[in-house]
Amino acid sequence: MLVIFRYVSVIPGASPPLVWIIAAYRAGEQSQLLALAEALGWPYEVKRLRHRRAGALYDVTRANGLCGIDRARSDALAPPWPEVVIAAGMRNEPVCRWIRHASGGRTRIVHIGRPWAPLAAFDLVVTTPQYRLPPAPNVLQNTLTLHRVTPARLAEAHAVHGERLARLPSPRIALIVGGPSGPFHFGARGAARLAREASAHAHALGGSLLVSTSSRTPAPAVRALCEAIEVPHEFYAWRAGDAGNPYYAYLACAERLIVSFDSIAMISEACATGKPVYLFDPQRAHGGDAAPAVEHSPRALGYRALLRWGPRRLGRDITLVHDRLLAAGRVAWLGEGREPQDLNPSPDIERAVARVRALLDERR
Repeated sequence: MLVIFRYVSVIPGASPPLVWIIAAYRAGEQSQLLALAEALGWPYEVKRLRHRRAGALYDVTRANGLCGIDRARSDALAPPWPEVVIAAGMRNEPVCRWIRHASGGRTRIVHIGRPWAPLAAFDLVVTTPQYRLPPAPNVLQNTLTLHRVTPARLAEAHAVHGERLARLPSPRIALIVGGPSGPFHFGARGAARLAREASAHAHALGGSLLVSTSSRTPAPAVRALCEAIEVPHEFYAWRAGDAGNPYYAYLACAERLIVSFDSIAMISEACATGKPVYLFDPQRAHGGDAAPAVEHSPRALGYRALLRWGPRRLGRDITLVHDRLLAAGRVAWLGEGREPQDLNPSPDIERAVARVRALLDERR
């Protein structure tokens, strides 16, 4: 699939660089890859790969090659080779190194998130604090993840859904709900508490809620959330491949946003709107609802043990991002009476674009 945006060349009068995206196998990472490619403004192709189940053993060796993929069922990897390849995920790393080798070393590898090979294997790593990477010349430490929230995309969503959502009482508050993540479990109890606190926040302002769940929200949590909301609202339960998903419209039409704290990607998208953002932690006690909704799962308990006793490289600590955002006044905890102070959208995407362009400038 070839998607073409405006042509912007590194050298005046020259053809624009070609970008390949090696499609991520997680939706959040794929969105970040697309966000960077779109922001660069160069032609790009999305290469979708079929990974072999047994290929994971090959990927772990940090090898350089295509043994981990089913080439017959994957998109073709052939000349003309790209100037830049953008990817995420351990299983895609050997493919990127193979592409660079096949191009005679011309292709630059840009990795998003956490790399598994040594940092020297990449030309640029765009990451965030939860991965706890050491400083390095080829590492760009952003506060928030890359995202596709742009004024144009929000305006388009507002045009489609704005008239309907305007019928709800103002202020309209977007409630963006994630799910279990790493050491944090999110089930029916946490969802019910979120519904109560979000309803109380909206009720105090005389407003309404625009509720959107996500692909990670468990079905019991979706039901508990829906049943416990006590103010005027619109409720969207996430569905795969739904072209009518109003998520961007909720971001566009809301005057405030509440986000479950488990997803740095959703927090990043909320902060990109330039509106007040409040984080919800079901296990955090405060005056509004002092009984934390503490829930556990074997997976969450195992991840907590990994964070405490395992190698730092294997875990990610999203509280490092929360702490940075809270210290900067860009977000506040829901129900604790504090207000976000800095509503300026982060320049993270612009910083990433500048670093990628600099990679090609070095070649001139």
